[in-house]
Amino acid sequence: MSRPRAVAAVLLAALLAAVTTACSGGSAGRTADGGRPSVTIASSDHLGGAPLYLAQERELWAAEGIAASVTTQPTGRDALNAVLGGQAQLGVVGDLPAVTAALGGRDLRIVADLSRFTDWRLLTRADRGVTGFAALKGRKIGVPQGTNVEYALSRMLASAGLAAGDVTVVNLAPNQVTPALARGDVDAGVTFPSFYDAARTALGERYAEVPFTGYTARTLLIAGPSADEKTTAAVVRTLLRAQRDLAADPAGARRAVLAQSKGALQAGYVDVFQPRYSYGATLSPELLAQLEEEAAWAKAAQGLQGAADRAALLRYLDPAPLTAADPAAVTVR
Repeated sequence: MSRPRAVAAVLLAALLAAVTTACSGGSAGRTADGGRPSVTIASSDHLGGAPLYLAQERELWAAEGIAASVTTQPTGRDALNAVLGGQAQLGVVGDLPAVTAALGGRDLRIVADLSRFTDWRLLTRADRGVTGFAALKGRKIGVPQGTNVEYALSRMLASAGLAAGDVTVVNLAPNQVTPALARGDVDAGVTFPSFYDAARTALGERYAEVPFTGYTARTLLIAGPSADEKTTAAVVRTLLRAQRDLAADPAGARRAVLAQSKGALQAGYVDVFQPRYSYGATLSPELLAQLEEEAAWAKAAQGLQGAADRAALLRYLDPAPLTAADPAAVTVR
């Protein structure tokens, strides 16, 4: 073979290899050992997503013919970005990140509302005199912006007739709220429940809190642009089985979540807080109404431009996988 023809043959082989790799790069085309479809799920909340971690601990995926890889991100915003960026096909995220993505016209579908939680705390210091939400006026408050924790703060303020402009909001990572309180950089903070005990320990006698139950945080299963419909349905069926296992053996479920957290959670926290979550995959009118409220807030507070009406948000709900697995769980129309 002449040198030009040999070079051309090598280039053609390289091109074909690249095309083959690109075509098999999406999750729908990948298979695990044994030929099972492979899916990556990005999560952000061990307790809110407890059925997911229980399924992972007990290896329930194989019964539905899939192989799942679960990654845990620091916040729902990070888990959402992993889905939108193609690093994961499905995500377990809070309600607010899903709403802001919808307002931004991003390609995602809300497949199920997996759990609900209302036991929020405003963290503060006894020497700051914050005994109620009205006392926050003019104060500095640390919060991880862009997460449903920020929306929880907005509901706290609204309960006292305050708005975001009445306080100074300091954007902090979830694990930075406690150190900021300890240093006195902020007067109060709102963060994820997994950091409550750390704040109590760090502040000692200075620790104070104001309970709040006026916001129901929802943990959602979302599907991104690379999610395969058949695989998504299999994931939903697996999570429904995990929900049943959780209800039948809550202590075992807590042990599974603790094991899957790989040291990120403490047993005391899991034992106290997991029973405070309400589990059960649904797509309900209550979910849609809350998404509308949050979308209206996000447009006003964050200047987002997307449509926030019911019809626009309804288009982001994908009831097919949950309807196929449990028709009674889908009541939104």
